[in-house]
Amino acid sequence: MSLVLGIDIGTSSSKGVLVDGDGHVVARADVEHATSFPHPGWVEHDAEDVWWADVAALLRELLAHGTPDAVGVSGIGPVLLPADADGRPLRPAILYGVDTRATAEIAELTEEIGGEEIVARGGTPLSSQAVGPKWRWLQRHEPEVYAGTRLFLMASSFLVHRLTGEYVLDHHSASQCDPMYDLEAAGWATDLAEVVAPGLALPRLLWPGEVAGTVTAAAARATGLREGTPVTAGTIDAWAEAASVGVETAGDTMVMYGTTMFLVQVTDAPVRHPALWATRGVAPGSFTTAAGMATSGAVTAWLRDLVGADYATLLDEAAAVPPGARGLLLLPYFAGERTPISDPDARGLVLGLTTSHGRAELYRAALEGTAHGVRHNLEAFRDAGGPSPRLVAVGGGTRGGLWTQIVSDVTGREQQVPADTTGAALGDALLAARAIGVDADAARWNPVVATVSPDPERTALYDAFHAHYRALYPATADAAHFLAEQQRWASPR
Repeated sequence: MSLVLGIDIGTSSSKGVLVDGDGHVVARADVEHATSFPHPGWVEHDAEDVWWADVAALLRELLAHGTPDAVGVSGIGPVLLPADADGRPLRPAILYGVDTRATAEIAELTEEIGGEEIVARGGTPLSSQAVGPKWRWLQRHEPEVYAGTRLFLMASSFLVHRLTGEYVLDHHSASQCDPMYDLEAAGWATDLAEVVAPGLALPRLLWPGEVAGTVTAAAARATGLREGTPVTAGTIDAWAEAASVGVETAGDTMVMYGTTMFLVQVTDAPVRHPALWATRGVAPGSFTTAAGMATSGAVTAWLRDLVGADYATLLDEAAAVPPGARGLLLLPYFAGERTPISDPDARGLVLGLTTSHGRAELYRAALEGTAHGVRHNLEAFRDAGGPSPRLVAVGGGTRGGLWTQIVSDVTGREQQVPADTTGAALGDALLAARAIGVDADAARWNPVVATVSPDPERTALYDAFHAHYRALYPATADAAHFLAEQQRWASPR
């Protein structure tokens, strides 16, 4: 029976799975890695020491269980990794919307090209999520790096290039390179790309499940993979995760619980909304609407490290705290916020603190604050005209059940939970299986095994909290912006 390999490069860890043709996971592996914060608002990964080193570690463990007949990849994105003609990185990769260094370039390009033109062509206003302003920042602040750049890579396409030598990017990832991609035409907007990144040779575009190339002899020697093994083009991790749980029909919506909270909704056509991201999907010709919070699991990790307790203890303690966290309300904007407010200078806030509150209340408030952020984004989906009759919960944060229950209670929405909830790598394997002709059906590979239903009494309580949650940001934005400006003068970490 065929074996397929899926590898995903995440924000704080990388994962791999080896799967047989029936969708049974033969082996899985994961490795944690560091994220660099060299200045306030800067978030980076070293492609060699993080991405490629992770692949080597994963393959050492996974290939002991079998040799794959195809490889699928995914990774965080959109990111900007400038590389030379041989694919050697020229600097660390500038990460997705959590990296907010290009605020001036966002405003500049919006004025230069025109906000209406940007939305008409790419479907989405420029924000910290967009790659285009990061290219302008690189030209301005690191001209020597830009001058030496010959390849534009992301996490997934870096792996594809390293394994196959092919210079490609998938349509979905390209559609998050605003304003460089034309959403309706499904191709590079070459005129706008020339404005943003003059002289840059853009990668060939493929759909995520298409074969980009095969493992070269050099890559086979370096990794242990078999020379000639097909490698798919890959995509951004959230979309691979959506594929792993069968979020493929219009209206299907994935809620991904991770370092950041991410939502992907499949649509029949582009949905243009100023608070959301209109993108291409995984399947050829498909569309999605996306939303992403800047932090979620990152806040719980910060609290864990701050108080010196493990997740299991904190979850048990938070579960004993009643809904509403004994009168605490948290804005989870610890790294600015992406959708739906698109404000890199938003900041975290905990309201209602007294000396009677402890770490249990704070941890529950963090879970509830991110749940209010999910509701805010679902409300933006609704306002954009995209109904979401089916919500599927995925990601490491689904473990234990407390966080998913809080999200259902806050949103008033039912969530389906599949058997495998950490499935970006599983989605990569599924796409790789399809690429070599295996009948890989997501419902069979990863069936729904549980449903989380909201409690009406708790939802009614959270309704009152949500009204105040929505009012907090506009009431405190000026102060948050002032504090963000002070932080820009802080010493680099």
